[in-house]
Amino acid sequence: MPKRLKIGLIGTDSSHAIAFARLLNVPSDPFHVAGGEVMLSYPGGSPDFALSASRVEEYMELLRTQYGVARAGTPEEVAQYCDAVLLTAADGRAHRELFARIAPYGKPVFIDKPLALSYREASEIRRISEERNVPVMSCSALRYAEYLVRELEQRERADIAGADVYGPMPIEPTQSYYFWYGNHTAEMLFALMGPGCVQCSVVSAREHEFITGLWRDGRIGTIRGNRCGIGRFGALAHRADASVSIDIGAGRKPFYASMLERVMSMFRTGEPQLGWNEMLETVRFLEAAEASRLRGTAVSLAEVD
Repeated sequence: MPKRLKIGLIGTDSSHAIAFARLLNVPSDPFHVAGGEVMLSYPGGSPDFALSASRVEEYMELLRTQYGVARAGTPEEVAQYCDAVLLTAADGRAHRELFARIAPYGKPVFIDKPLALSYREASEIRRISEERNVPVMSCSALRYAEYLVRELEQRERADIAGADVYGPMPIEPTQSYYFWYGNHTAEMLFALMGPGCVQCSVVSAREHEFITGLWRDGRIGTIRGNRCGIGRFGALAHRADASVSIDIGAGRKPFYASMLERVMSMFRTGEPQLGWNEMLETVRFLEAAEASRLRGTAVSLAEVD
């Protein structure tokens, strides 16, 4: 890998694309992430997804004028020219197809949340990545919130007996039910609990969602999603000797900067900090939660295939 990586963006319909370009391309930014520059971007966009369609050209123009990012005509052009790719398309439905188009170029890829909108499609992305030997990492930036990371650095997550997380959970109809914002709280929960969830059960109301996960070792983790109130993210980590409250938004360092540092490490080393088992289980968890909401009963993650 060269000393300064040429980074490509695929999908300019997400504010994350702007955040990544600023952090990488502006050395004066107080949280600048060194080692790469966003050079080329394919706009993409989904016509039937209003938020995507309304942003894609505006954000592409912003990337061009403020951060010097050139426009590509195809995803393949981005993958061919660049050393690594940030797949930032807001529409999770598009991720498998876009990844399949760029995987033959063998460049490491970060897929912004969600990895996919179903366990089946997420598993297909894994199959393609392993077949093409392409390093892949996918997660929500909230997994690396400063105070959440600090709690896990001070004491191992193996000591956590349970966790309760909460946050806003608006619904975007094109993005299934829990995958749009539920992904953020699910990532926080798995960051604390680790993999091993075997069952989900859901209570769903007009303005609130409550998801309970049962882990193989008997631990329980919960998610409270809200569509009213102040819209802050937070967590309560339960250990044998104390329950620790974590204010996810209290840290000074932006979530995206913390995550991007780990993504850049993966781009250079080819070693993602998250393994496939945990990335896929998060998708499976959300899909099982959606099934539980519809059925009104607990759903085993093993049922999701």
